[in-house]
Amino acid sequence: MESPTPEPHMQAQDPNIRIRGAREHNLKAVDVDIPRDHLVVFTGVSGSGKSSLAFGTLYAEAQRRYFESVAPYARRLIHQIGAPKVAEITGLPPAVSLQQRRATPTSRSSVGTVTTLSNSLRMLFSRAGDYPAGAERLDSDAFSPNTAAGACPACHGLGRVHRTTEALLVPDPSLSIREGAIAAWPGAWQGKNLRDILDALGYDVDRPWRDLDRADRDWILFTEEQPVVTVHPVRDADRIQRPYQGTYMSARHYVLKTFAESKSQSLRAKAERFLESTPCSSCGGSRLRPEALAVTFAGRTIADLAALPLDRFAALLGTADTGDETVRVLTEDLLARIAVVTELGLGYLSLDRATPTLSAGELQRLRLATQLRSGLFGVVYVLDEPSAGLHPADTEALLTVLRRLKAAGNSVCVVEHHLDVVREADWLVDVGPGAGEHGGRVLHSGPVAGLAAVEESATARHLFARGPAPVRELRTPKGWLKLTGVELHNLRGVDAEFPLAVFTAVTGVSGSGKSTLVGQVLAPLLDGQPGPGRLDGAVDRLVQVDQRPIGRTPRSNLATYTGLFDVVRKVFADSDQARARGYKAGRFSFNVAGGRCETCQGEGFVSVELLFLPSTYAPCPDCHGARYNPGTLEVTYRGRNIADVLDLSVEAAAKFLGEIPAAARSLRTLLDVGLGHLRLGQPATELSGGEAQRIKLATELQRARRGHTLYLLDEPTTGLHPADVEVLMRQLHGLVDAGHSVIVVEHDMEVVAGADWVIDLGPGGGADGGRIMAAGTPAEVARTAGSRTAPYLAARLGSGTGGRRG
Repeated sequence: MESPTPEPHMQAQDPNIRIRGAREHNLKAVDVDIPRDHLVVFTGVSGSGKSSLAFGTLYAEAQRRYFESVAPYARRLIHQIGAPKVAEITGLPPAVSLQQRRATPTSRSSVGTVTTLSNSLRMLFSRAGDYPAGAERLDSDAFSPNTAAGACPACHGLGRVHRTTEALLVPDPSLSIREGAIAAWPGAWQGKNLRDILDALGYDVDRPWRDLDRADRDWILFTEEQPVVTVHPVRDADRIQRPYQGTYMSARHYVLKTFAESKSQSLRAKAERFLESTPCSSCGGSRLRPEALAVTFAGRTIADLAALPLDRFAALLGTADTGDETVRVLTEDLLARIAVVTELGLGYLSLDRATPTLSAGELQRLRLATQLRSGLFGVVYVLDEPSAGLHPADTEALLTVLRRLKAAGNSVCVVEHHLDVVREADWLVDVGPGAGEHGGRVLHSGPVAGLAAVEESATARHLFARGPAPVRELRTPKGWLKLTGVELHNLRGVDAEFPLAVFTAVTGVSGSGKSTLVGQVLAPLLDGQPGPGRLDGAVDRLVQVDQRPIGRTPRSNLATYTGLFDVVRKVFADSDQARARGYKAGRFSFNVAGGRCETCQGEGFVSVELLFLPSTYAPCPDCHGARYNPGTLEVTYRGRNIADVLDLSVEAAAKFLGEIPAAARSLRTLLDVGLGHLRLGQPATELSGGEAQRIKLATELQRARRGHTLYLLDEPTTGLHPADVEVLMRQLHGLVDAGHSVIVVEHDMEVVAGADWVIDLGPGGGADGGRIMAAGTPAEVARTAGSRTAPYLAARLGSGTGGRRG
């Protein structure tokens, strides 16, 4: 392994970060030297251990050392990730982490709050806005919808209000109240209670709803009164029911109260079905008080400017009168901050765009833009796949920004799969050779060219041996889905045609409208929901596969999500030992009392509070991490107990459970999508977005497929090494060969070049996008003038023709 050679004038000071004995997750006592002040890229197949080295070791240790300098009392208030498993790290500067994971989404968080641009804009209006004659000058807080001083009192600064209607609450007016006409009411005894109260109040609960008087219907659904009445329940033959005092609550009151206060996600989701969200009539959706909206700058309110795409906002600021020194300082600050965001290809975003609507890649690049403006130097930036979700044209801008961070005197460490980013590295750390227990070794640490000599590296094979895309026979469509008149976000009157029984790739720069067209228009229409467009054509079945987590707690894992856990528990319950003891399948679940260890409640670990140090998690003292009680663990199948089986990798489990058809089918599909390294009981919180997506795909693949199925995937290659992309594409093309249709939203030109049909949106993002630039075979799209995808697709096709029509 090549070690960086210090410059002569730096011999006195070691210019390297030296990691010794790293054992985090699957790392096998790794020793590696990484030069500071370089652009360092960590590569390797999914699950090889590169993130464990970059984030779990290097960044975790830097954070731990920083917190050592914080006052012990303050340290208790900060979330700490604990010390990594490593023998020693020397030469490590302070570190900043920019990861793909998002915090809990909130509609109050926006592009403006993430980039702090909102603060500067509010200051501009407070200090340099045009106020109405006689109006008092407002503080900057008065221009924020997230403060009591600025928020519209009617909608509390949310911009929208929830309301309901009779049609929503009573979908079938031919039913009587007793028959369940008021669909929004709760079920079981709560619903019966409300019906009995109405009966006691003198309302006819047996007449069809539409035959009741309008005044009675309005009172039942919308009254704010809550009368208390004595209810005499109808006596059942088998039990005595005594009179009781019942309080009435209208259907609207019940729905709004449940939606606002219930801790149950399912109850809130049910309540939401009976509500419609509309812009607040008081503020028009601007979220602000009238006093703030009366102030203007360049003839526009702060809400008007926050709704503009950043590139148009910058153009307007550039023409503003800056004769006043205050205006000049504030506008220059805004323009400088916006310039970094637009440089990263995000000029189509507006300041009021809510962060839950952003992709993880967009959010990470916004944070990167903020760091670039911070002016820090001597810092290690650790980035998690910053090219995720980026069109090749946007990747070039990203590389420019990364080089600027390095030029400012920082070390930039990037976990990355995108080969164009890998080629630009000053230093490459390749981890592998395989995933899970087959990985965890550093195969190469040195200049990029040196990786060519490492035969066991999967990265080297794709980095140095890329010829033109192979020529293959293109499939012929067997029908079409036709979308017409699509009006949503930046799509304006768009018509699109999707071929069936072929592999279709939808491309375009970030923000061009790809995910809107496929995920928010086509999918709902195919599902029978109303949408912003008209659809001609249909499929027997629709399967959408996205990158959202398969669970948000360690109790959710690969085995529970795929249904494999049910099979395994039944196998143990059917054993002679279990039958003799009367154990049912529920006994072998760590989520319910009976079979689980009660000391750790089936978690396998306990939290140990260390006061001034970060809380640490230790194996449960009773079950030692097994999650089950001794009685459950005494039951074995082929010499292994239930905890042993959950600890098996998919690869090992395929051999161990191969004789059980239901388990073998599930495990085979997991292997087919390249997830052999994952453990059956691996918590969902440890899985990447790409792994979660492939688990969902495998879950669908193992089901018996009836009729023609359309698979919709949003950027399925995100987070995947090129070697894993090959495995995934083999499965997706296999689905098409079996007679199904696959549509992917994709930026990877390798995938696009191998498609049968390509739909390219653009030409730019936001207001500059939303048009179909080209639709046809890869070769046809590669020749399209004005398409930003075309030159990159043409380069990938090389001397190949992109396939021949079969």
